Amino acid sequence: MTNRVPVPDLMAGLFVLLMGLIGLWQASVIPVSPLYAQVGPKAVPYVVASGMTALGALLFLAALRGGWSATIAEVVEAGPPNLKALGLLGAGLLLNLILIVPAGFSIAASAQFVMVAAAFGSRSMARDLLIALPLTLGVWFLFVQGLGVNIGAGLLEGLVLQAMGQEAL
Repeated sequence: MTNRVPVPDLMAGLFVLLMGLIGLWQASVIPVSPLYAQVGPKAVPYVVASGMTALGALLFLAALRGGWSATIAEVVEAGPPNLKALGLLGAGLLLNLILIVPAGFSIAASAQFVMVAAAFGSRSMARDLLIALPLTLGVWFLFVQGLGVNIGAGLLEGLVLQAMGQEAL
């Protein structure tokens, strides 16, 4: 082991730390309306920026202790890119873009979920769809009911709302 501080690791840590500090500064200047009683528009930016700041500090300390990139290079043997997986990921993004407006969030996100799972090696589309549909419906309801943000009601959401006796958005 060498006593030299790896400059790329040090620079990466400083960069992430700086981005986190800039994020904290920018979160502090977000205007807040007096209408927000509890969680306002600053909460999530503060959480993300705090996490980046902590990560940047940890990366910087790791660089001072000898760095991490050398150990990663020893462990990871880069092979050729998996073009099939990249194609499936791209197809999932494209499906989401195509389906989000006509079919709604849950169907579009479920299609993307199935394609991403296939890109990671899943061979059971039916199982993936059975996982994706309730998950994406839950996320949709969290946004709509919990946060009051409509992220694209569609066919499935309308049916579920109708079954619950609510009016479709």
